Amino acid sequence: MTRKRSSTINLAQMRKHFTVKPLALGVASVMLSACGGDRQDATVYTSVDQCVNDNPEQANICQTAYQEALVEAERTAPKYRSEQDCEYDFGPNQCRVVNNNQGSFFMPFMAGFMLSNLLSPGGYYHQPMFASYSPYSRYRYRWLTADGYDFGDLRKRHYKVSKRTFNPKPSVSRTISRGGFGSSVRAKSSWGSGKSSWGG
Repeated sequence: MTRKRSSTINLAQMRKHFTVKPLALGVASVMLSACGGDRQDATVYTSVDQCVNDNPEQANICQTAYQEALVEAERTAPKYRSEQDCEYDFGPNQCRVVNNNQGSFFMPFMAGFMLSNLLSPGGYYHQPMFASYSPYSRYRYRWLTADGYDFGDLRKRHYKVSKRTFNPKPSVSRTISRGGFGSSVRAKSSWGSGKSSWGG
C-alpha cells in the first residue's frame, strides 16, 4: 500500500543477536521469487534511526511507515489461543496479549518492516515483518511475512522485490495452535498464492 501521512513515534533498540524486546520493533524489506514483473529496490532496516541515517531527508516517512506497519501488524499477524502456543512458534518474550472486540488472544511482536519506493513521487510501500526466535522453529532468525512467506536470513538487508510484495494481507480473525505458523510458511515456500492458514 502507499502512504504519505506524517507522524512522530518513539522506539527502542533491537536486542543483540536477533532478539527483540517487547517494544523493540524494527524495519524490514523482503524479496519475492523471480517470477517476472517490474522489480524495485527494498531495504531491511533494523530501526527507524537506521532508515533516517540512510534517508535524512525522509525522516518523517521513516517514522510514519514504522507506525503504520505496527497497525498493520496487529490486523494481519497470526493469533494464538495461549501465550505458550505463540512462544513455541516465536520464542520466549516475543508475544503479547491483545484484547479487542474479537476477544482475547496472543500475537508475536512485529520484528521489523520493509520499506521501498521511498523517493518516488507516487508514494512509498511498506509492510510489517515477523521473525521467529524459537529454538523449536526451523524458521528461527528469518524474515517472515504476516501471511507466511519466508524471505531469508535476518542479516540480509538489500533486495530486489516485486510490487506484489506489498499487496494487502488478509485480516486475521481466528486463532491457531502451536506450529500453525510454521505450517503456513512451509505451504508458502513454493511462492504460491493460497490463503494463509490462520486467516479468516
